[in-house]
Parts: sequence; C-alpha cells; structure tokens
Amino acid sequence: MLEDVPRDPFADDPNDPSSAMGALDDAEPLTAQERDEAITDLADVEVFCSLLEPQGVLGLVLDCPECGEQHFFDWELLRGNLRQMIEKGQPQVHEPAFHPDPADYVTWEYARGYVDGVIDTEERR
Repeated sequence: MLEDVPRDPFADDPNDPSSAMGALDDAEPLTAQERDEAITDLADVEVFCSLLEPQGVLGLVLDCPECGEQHFFDWELLRGNLRQMIEKGQPQVHEPAFHPDPADYVTWEYARGYVDGVIDTEERR
C-alpha cells in the first residue's frame, strides 16, 4: 500500500540537509590495481578468519587515517566492506562496534604473521 510508505519530508527541497552528503552511488570506480588489491585483501581475510576465528579472534582492528582512532571490524563486516569495494568502488556504511573488547581483535600485521607462522610450521613437517 502506497499510503503506508513514509514520504521524504525534504523531497524536492533545495535546502535538503542531506544534499551535503552527496549521492551514495557517486563513487569513482576502482582502478585495476585497487581492485586487485581489494581482491587480495578479501582472500587474506578469508585465510585470517579460518585460522584465527577458532582461536577466539572476532576480527581485525584497523587504524583509521581519517580520525586517528582504531576501528574494530568483525569478519563478516570486513568481507562485506571488501566485496562492496570490489563491486561498487566504496565501502558499505556500517555502525561501529559497540564497546568491543580489544582483546578479541588483532591487527592486520598480527594476522599476517600468524598465517606466515602456520605456513612455516606446515612446511617444516
């Protein structure tokens, strides 16, 4: 029923406060190199998750260059952001983690080192 759909109160308003945000689909497409890097990152996240999630790690903590704070991403959010980057050229909008326990997250560098350690151990067998 169309009567039940809420109407945008700022429809056709030249002073719409959301106009400063820009359109969500105005993202520039990724370059071939950026797309390849995002695909590699997604593959890395899959490996990190498969090895670290059974150890109780919930995801990764990343330093944000824009705000200077750490952001905590669970595995599914990381996957979703990377897939959206690959498909649409921009990460998805998401809510930040609510009071994450930093002990449940590791850095990208830690995850990479852990994977390298597992690979080295397997190669020595």
